[in-house]
Amino acid sequence: MAIQLNQLHTYLAKHVKWPQPLLLTVHGRTRFQVKAADSTNARQLIQSGMVRPIMPKDAANAMSSHGYVLLDVRPKWEREKARVAGSLHVPLFIQDLDNSPLTLLKKWVHFGYIGLWTGQKFTTLNPDFLQNTEAVVPGKDTKLLVACGEGLRSMMAASKLYESGYKNIGWLAGGFNRAADGDFAAVEGSEKLQYATIGGVSYYFLQLLILLQAVGKRN
Repeated sequence: MAIQLNQLHTYLAKHVKWPQPLLLTVHGRTRFQVKAADSTNARQLIQSGMVRPIMPKDAANAMSSHGYVLLDVRPKWEREKARVAGSLHVPLFIQDLDNSPLTLLKKWVHFGYIGLWTGQKFTTLNPDFLQNTEAVVPGKDTKLLVACGEGLRSMMAASKLYESGYKNIGWLAGGFNRAADGDFAAVEGSEKLQYATIGGVSYYFLQLLILLQAVGKRN
């Protein structure tokens, strides 16, 4: 019997207890509260039609026929694995390089709870995100299709961009993880676009499932 790749997500959901977010303070609010506020604002923008949700299967048409420019907001290590050719890149999160004792402790906790399984590095919000975006997309009337791996970071980015004056924003609903082979005309990198967010131990589960699926198809 062929093993479906989504069994990886089922396995992880059943057997891995994901931690509550670390409550790091940002201007008097926890980092979790900051993220939640940005996500709530973005959902309201999407529900009101101010930000247009675009499914991965419709993204190529949105870019070729409706003038959208793809803005990839994933961190560079995810983009290096797989990326849409010709897309712009401004990361919303960057690796936290602070090595103070408190941050090192947070990094250790992050690795034990999340990093080991997912391969995700300890990150912090890119303080220059808007400035960097304005440098590569100076025209705020540009149609931007904002994308990430799962759709959450791009939702936050879309909210920040809208508030800064970009009013023609599309959001890649579900992120690249929802993309199928062929949704984008040209993909560069060593991995499939939909697997670029997978790392750590879960990456080896994925490779095992791909191998078992290939064996199942032969039998």
